[in-house]
Amino acid sequence: MNLGDSLYKEIILDHYRAKKNRRRMEDADLVREGANPSCGDDIELFLKLDGTTIEDCSYEGVGCSICVASANMLCEGIRGKTIDEARELGVKFRTMLTQDGPADFPEEAEDLEAMQGVKKFPVRVKCALLAWTAFEQMTAE
Repeated sequence: MNLGDSLYKEIILDHYRAKKNRRRMEDADLVREGANPSCGDDIELFLKLDGTTIEDCSYEGVGCSICVASANMLCEGIRGKTIDEARELGVKFRTMLTQDGPADFPEEAEDLEAMQGVKKFPVRVKCALLAWTAFEQMTAE
């Protein structure tokens, strides 16, 4: 394992352990569950909006370290953005995991780059995308 892989692994573990965004939001404007029955990941995503701006984001659920870390990164990355800006970030994240090419995220969301190694394990890509897919679905309605 090289230094970059070790650093990325540590970033993922830090997000997996983080508690700030792991909470039920009783006054959420949008709520969506995402489940991956093949591995047991189950995440519920909560958004609080101020017009079209995401004022707050949180999640609850169970999942592997990749799934939970990704949900936490989503919350950190989209808070304060408009729904359209957050969707754009989600497209970049999905593209990073499913296609070749460099990851290019804004500074406040650069931890998402730590997930790029997941594409080496196609079965884990669904884990990393679960919360993002729930976000896409909840904001498309």
